Amino acid sequence: MRRAWLAACAPLLAGTVLAAPTLPDDPASCGRCHPGHYREWAGSMHAYAVKDPVFRAMNRLGQDATGGKLGDFCVACHAPLAVRRGLTRDGLNLDQVPETLHGVTCQFCHTVEAVEGGHNHPLRLAGDGAVRGGIADPVANAVHASRYSALHDHARPESAALCGSCHDIDTPPPTPVALERTFREWRTSVYARPRDRGGLTCGGCHMPGRDGPAADVPDAPPRRVHSHRWPGVDVALEDFPDKEAQRAAIQRLLDSAVAGRLCVGMGKRGVELRVTLENLAAGHAFPSGAAQDRRLWVEVSARRGGKQVFASGLEGPEPPAQGAGDPRPWVFRDILRDVHGAETHRFWEAARIESKLLPVPVADAQGRAAHHVSRTYRYPDRRLPDTVEVAVRLRPIGRDVLDELVRLGYLEAEDREQVPTFGLGGARLSWRAAAGRTCVEPAARR
Repeated sequence: MRRAWLAACAPLLAGTVLAAPTLPDDPASCGRCHPGHYREWAGSMHAYAVKDPVFRAMNRLGQDATGGKLGDFCVACHAPLAVRRGLTRDGLNLDQVPETLHGVTCQFCHTVEAVEGGHNHPLRLAGDGAVRGGIADPVANAVHASRYSALHDHARPESAALCGSCHDIDTPPPTPVALERTFREWRTSVYARPRDRGGLTCGGCHMPGRDGPAADVPDAPPRRVHSHRWPGVDVALEDFPDKEAQRAAIQRLLDSAVAGRLCVGMGKRGVELRVTLENLAAGHAFPSGAAQDRRLWVEVSARRGGKQVFASGLEGPEPPAQGAGDPRPWVFRDILRDVHGAETHRFWEAARIESKLLPVPVADAQGRAAHHVSRTYRYPDRRLPDTVEVAVRLRPIGRDVLDELVRLGYLEAEDREQVPTFGLGGARLSWRAAAGRTCVEPAARR
């Protein structure tokens, strides 16, 4: 078996000494033996992390607005090896940085030997030339040393810290704000339990497993390996490998994340439409991550006799109220406030956060894993509608955020137009008076 691995991966070894304490920077070199994992990574947001025009625009704005004081705050997460090699200090020269160091690469993740904090990527990398993974009995090979790591084993709770400590972000002093809290949210959830009690780590949702060899070489033994696509919410806006596959994977996650329920009836002052949403499957609040930029909102439309008699949210999450018949949409997001209390899109100006997210599933007193929130829409009519439709929409980045970047000249208008709007299948509801039912929910939950 060792000879087979050596023959298959021999091109990687040309001009190298096997005992050298370094690994190749280029993720494509890993793809010679791990083509499936490389192909998934190459179409992932980890690979896209510094190619993203919105990231570059926000970083440039931050550097200009702070006189360079933002430093490596953004790029240290988005191109960590480039920063650690001293090739960029602020992310403004990324076009001069070798592309092999763009994004969050194979070498960065698979050489982590310790997590030394809870936020802002406190990862210590080993310099021993060994690749770390979740396989307990790695096969010796001539390309690199292989070591088991609980941090890379999705069955172990430690693995959540490897992902989570990069996805919890506190802003810099003097007024640090817990800007992104995905790991904190998970730690309070029902999923942060031992596996035998229904626990689930980050990889359980974002790196689904499959059976097959870990390396595409002769005689490689079968393993339980995991996807390296990491679908979440953000998408590639430009031409990028597997762009449609990435969006399809995101849609699958979103369709199972939130469940809805709709009840229609008469109240004291007219028609009442009660919408209930439950964060059913996200292992954190929803939306999460850069929730100050996310926009999750509810659309409600009621019709009678072919005419619309009530609407909310149909024009998106940003417009103000149009009157009593069209109240402000129900929106889930974080709102950043500066030292004067004014809303800002610029995280480096944030002094505090107002969090208006769909809460993470937590156990109640009986140990049940359920959490929901409700809102009742009312309009003054003594006649029930014929139909009511409810949809929940999600934009990875709000158009108000993008519009500011375009207006200031940091983002091209065509990039703004590429940001999609997703619908959440598990929260799409349709009520019909003719059916004679007061409440409806998705068919899968009936």
